[in-house]
Amino acid sequence: MLQKVFDALQSNKLGEAELLLKGIVQLEPHNPEALHLMGIVYGMQGRPDDALIFLNQCLEFTPDNPLLHFNIAKAFSSLQRESDAIQHHLKAVELDPVNQDAWLNYGRSLDNLRQREDALDCYERAIALKPDLMEAWFNKGKIFGELKRYEEALHAYITAYQMRPSEPFLLGIILHYKMLICDWQDLEGLCLKVQQDLRNHEKVVEPFGFQGISRSESDLLLAAKLFVETRFPAAKTTSVRAIESGERKIRIAYLCGEFRDQATSVLMAGVYESHDHQRFDVYALDNGWNDGGKLRPRMEKAFKEIINISHMTDQLVIQLIQDLKIDILVNLNGYFGEARQNIFAHHVAPIQVNYLGFPGTLGAEYMDYIIADSFVIPPASRQFYVEKVAYLPNTYQANDSKRVIADQKLTRKELGLPESGFIFCCFNNSYKITPETFDGWMRILKAVDASILWLIEDNAPAVRNLKSEALKRGISPDRIIFATRLPLPEHLARHQVANLFLDTLPYNAHTTASDALWAELPVVTCVGDTFPGRVAASLLNAIGLNELITYSQEQYESLAIELATHPQKLQLIKNRLHANRLTKPLFNTALFTKHLEAAYTQMYQRYREHLVPDHIAIEAD
Repeated sequence: MLQKVFDALQSNKLGEAELLLKGIVQLEPHNPEALHLMGIVYGMQGRPDDALIFLNQCLEFTPDNPLLHFNIAKAFSSLQRESDAIQHHLKAVELDPVNQDAWLNYGRSLDNLRQREDALDCYERAIALKPDLMEAWFNKGKIFGELKRYEEALHAYITAYQMRPSEPFLLGIILHYKMLICDWQDLEGLCLKVQQDLRNHEKVVEPFGFQGISRSESDLLLAAKLFVETRFPAAKTTSVRAIESGERKIRIAYLCGEFRDQATSVLMAGVYESHDHQRFDVYALDNGWNDGGKLRPRMEKAFKEIINISHMTDQLVIQLIQDLKIDILVNLNGYFGEARQNIFAHHVAPIQVNYLGFPGTLGAEYMDYIIADSFVIPPASRQFYVEKVAYLPNTYQANDSKRVIADQKLTRKELGLPESGFIFCCFNNSYKITPETFDGWMRILKAVDASILWLIEDNAPAVRNLKSEALKRGISPDRIIFATRLPLPEHLARHQVANLFLDTLPYNAHTTASDALWAELPVVTCVGDTFPGRVAASLLNAIGLNELITYSQEQYESLAIELATHPQKLQLIKNRLHANRLTKPLFNTALFTKHLEAAYTQMYQRYREHLVPDHIAIEAD
């Protein structure tokens, strides 16, 4: 009879195998092989709860079977119960230390529990047993990336690609890691191949990394659609509830993995505090961790409750959202950071909103709205967004008017800067620095004698590569100076030593532009063709400094050179920035929150009136 089961499994006839096994188990309820196979079949059918019933029964008869522990661990992992899975992973590798797949899965569970160094050790053990185990090399790349060991991550991903070039999205990951360390060798050809493969509807690039190099809104839309269809497709059954009748507070939940001292919370903390708690109940669903930083206590006071969902299964989070009767669920991650996109795939809340963390469409039909402004998504660009656009006046990006700038007056010497000469700076992440942007910066340095370019020290390979690229362009590497990371108040204070912030393209400064403007450092930007490339212009417009917005590379370079060589003109702009900082809308957190709440209210009213989502425009006061 078991042979018939194996034949059915060979033909992928899972239903037939299940029926045969039920007959065997009924006749022989203590048959460990049949119990084990029943668990495997249920696991293959995506029924891990049922699988565990039979696997645990089998465990009573064969407690030292390493494959059984392996399968129990897999079932627990499917249920996102990684702590339970770990016990069986340990037993599996103890009983069969030469099984590379056991080490591989053990590493995955450790990684999911953020025990990354231990996970890396497991992947190394798997590779020692099977050097061409592609999945282990891929997972090593992921871990190295999370540990900010980008050069090692790139090597691991390239090794994985050599073993399996067809792996979905892998080539795009390689491209992103090359950008992270500013390794521009063969970059043009790689970008072209990624673009061509994407336009052939191949699963070649993840949306977040692609934003750093793409200048095409249609390409970004296609990348998002292919990614969401593969990784986060809409659930077959949704959990949308009706909003009950009668007047009551609107219930909003922000789902995010970054309720800590990170860019999203740096921008949003003041908004959380400014919400009208007479009209809204506001929750935080935290998929990250409490870092004990300065922002966390502010947020704990601002929310009705911060609920840790980081170790909760998707089903438990869905049940939580239903129990809280959340009306509007705001996705602050998208495809960035500690995200839980699967939750949104169930359309668990009546209204689901894409905002801030990912500046672009998520490509998912289950996302109802995206928060934007008419600068970052002009009306002609709506066709490239699956979500309906909720337009805010002034700017879409939140800002916190309580951000603290350290009191100390930092000197050039203390910061490792020359005593004289004009200081251009850009504190954007290294992956935003393209060869074209860098070419422009080098031309600006050539035109402005004794000037230097001050960048953030993101990682050692990027420092090395950028200095080398400067030399290739005839600029002394000594004119590129790198700033180590500092706590935010000190980081803001050091902006005051710089003279002018130079933006990047096609992905602008976002939080970093707000940093500069809050510290009263002018930002020169060039408007791009995508949402990420229009953000700095949106911010400058909201602070009344449109003369710092340019529309071509030539204008951008010309303006930077003009301001650097005409100190009186630059000083006039700085004076305006000083006057506008607290009078224009950009840093008026209360006003911004009022507009955001107006957008939420219109979304809510449309839903209550049984109207489908549509574009919304909030008028300025």
